[in-house]
Amino acid sequence: MASTKEDSRLSDLQLACTDLRTLLKASALMDQSLKKMDNKFDLIDETLTSASRRVGPLQSLSMATKALETRINRAVTPALTLLDNFKRSESIQNKLLDLSSKLSNQKNMKKRLKTLLKYVDCVDQLKAAISSICEEGEPVIQRLQEVVEFLSRTKATDQYRTHRLRETLITLNALYETEVDAMRFEGLLDEALLNLQDEYESILQQIKHRNIADQSQAADKDIEGDDQLVIMGSNLGTELEVELLRRISQTLAAEDCLDICIDIYVKVRYRRVAKALMRLNPEYLRTHTPEEIDEMAWENLETAITLWIQHFELAVKAVLVSEKKFCEQVLGGIMDGLVWPECFVKIADKIMAVFFRFGEGVARSSKEPQKLFKLLDMFESLEKLKPAFSQVFDGEPGTDICNRFRELEKLLIHASSKVFWEFGLQIEGNSDGVPPPQDGSVPKIVRYAVNYMKYLATEAYSVPMARVLRTEQIWKAGILSRPESDENLLRDAVSNIMEALQRNVEAKRSGYRVDKLALPHVFAMNTYWYIYMRTKNTELGQLLGDQYMKKNYKVIAEESAYMYQKIVWVPLVRVLQKDEDLELESKEAMVGLIRAKMEAFIKGLDDVSKRHKEYYSIPDVDLREQIRLATVKLVIPAYTEFLNSSSVSLPGNSSYLSPESVQELLGQIFEGGEVKLKRRVSRDRTAGGSSATDGGVKDFRRTRSNTSEA
Repeated sequence: MASTKEDSRLSDLQLACTDLRTLLKASALMDQSLKKMDNKFDLIDETLTSASRRVGPLQSLSMATKALETRINRAVTPALTLLDNFKRSESIQNKLLDLSSKLSNQKNMKKRLKTLLKYVDCVDQLKAAISSICEEGEPVIQRLQEVVEFLSRTKATDQYRTHRLRETLITLNALYETEVDAMRFEGLLDEALLNLQDEYESILQQIKHRNIADQSQAADKDIEGDDQLVIMGSNLGTELEVELLRRISQTLAAEDCLDICIDIYVKVRYRRVAKALMRLNPEYLRTHTPEEIDEMAWENLETAITLWIQHFELAVKAVLVSEKKFCEQVLGGIMDGLVWPECFVKIADKIMAVFFRFGEGVARSSKEPQKLFKLLDMFESLEKLKPAFSQVFDGEPGTDICNRFRELEKLLIHASSKVFWEFGLQIEGNSDGVPPPQDGSVPKIVRYAVNYMKYLATEAYSVPMARVLRTEQIWKAGILSRPESDENLLRDAVSNIMEALQRNVEAKRSGYRVDKLALPHVFAMNTYWYIYMRTKNTELGQLLGDQYMKKNYKVIAEESAYMYQKIVWVPLVRVLQKDEDLELESKEAMVGLIRAKMEAFIKGLDDVSKRHKEYYSIPDVDLREQIRLATVKLVIPAYTEFLNSSSVSLPGNSSYLSPESVQELLGQIFEGGEVKLKRRVSRDRTAGGSSATDGGVKDFRRTRSNTSEA
């Protein structure tokens, strides 16, 4: 068992020894092969080293050639691009000529505008091509010249190629020097820019404002209907026209023609605006100095101011609003929007100057009373227009126009205030040297002043007048002062005028002759009654107050009526009073005395009739009727009582006036007709009323306290 194991091990060792011998033989063979390969590698290395020494100069030559090619290409490629730009410029110029020919033959406006838009595109392209040539030309020629000099100096290429490059350089340089300036300043581009300027002016000229005369007529109708017209600007030009004008403006501005563009725009658009306003026929604007305005007839001036108000509003809200929007659309893309406001103000300034000039002339003209209402109309129109005006002329460019607008408002405020206060002075001074009415009627100055103040107290004028007074007070007292309310200011001012009027009336009242006792009272009765009745239940009466009206006018009128009856009619009634000593006389004496009283009464009635016809005028129908009724109430009962008490003593055939006849006579006296005395015989009379000398007079006798309570 043990020997078997030993045999097995021995066998394994023999096999291992055999394998080792085999491996040693293989290693020896591999070592020989490696030595052979090493020899071969040495041979290859020698061969490569020899080849490398031969190829080295060729590699250097190749790199130099490549560097030369790169240098030439850097000069030639831009030169080729420059030549392409010249070709492109020539192509665009041919296209421009073709479009120009089409424009001259095109009749349809819309198609012509589209063609013109293409024309502008071509001009822009030509400008870009020429700009590219100008920017790249000199650097390209410089590089090409450097390459030619390098090749000539280094002999890096053959003479033929160097000669061709030199000829190309000369040709390109000559072309650049001769053609570029001509293309920029004398060529087709310059001609195209001139054509664009003409087209620009033509299109601007064709774009018109719509007929604002229609809006003016609409404004007149709305004023009559007490409706406020909303005036809005309209869009000017079509979208295509606006786009074309915008493009032309930008093209001209890019070509250093901005000043020309602005001059054309301002000149043409000013003419368009002026023509639009000339359709309103504003001939009145030619008269603008204070002296010329003073020479105008009042009716013409009144009409001119009314038209000025309407036209000024139309100019701002309709024409200039549209013009401002149009100006922004056309010129808004130039210089970041800094150009168009200046252009618009240049256009508007000339238009506004004409309106301002007329308004300033009116404000500086003579301060006649009738001008107050038109001055207030002008002031109120400016107040209403102020928001729209500030919006149209906003920003720094419109500062001067806005300042002139405010100066015109100040002038109107001063003028309105001065006219108002001078009116009071004129009323008070009217009594100097002017005799009172010889028939006791209402003076013209009173009628004028009352109607004047009534008109001023209406809502249309009380509001602006109060604003004028408040503004004047603030200017005098300072902005930090606390002015009174508008109503109080206006009430105080109107009261001053009415007090001046009252002083005028009193001065005239005292101007009657001493022998005309009743006439001053007739005058005062007529005048104060006129003032009271014309102002009662009106805005003027409400402003002054009922107590003021009664105290200053109604009471005085009633007291004057009482004095009139006391002076004129009471003495006549006293003639008929019963004489207590009459019963002690004989019948013949009694009859004689009664006849004497009757004759005296008739004579007195005739005298009163003549005085009424010559001196005592009571033009107011209601007042005249009240005086007539009061006189009838005073006279007829006394006369009837006299007849009844005297009829027993009178003979049966005695003729006398009946009470009806006397009443008829009184009616004729107050109606101003011819008085005809009709005598009637009668013996039976009934008492027509109690006899009271002051019975009728007391109807007009009022105490101030009673009046204030009425």
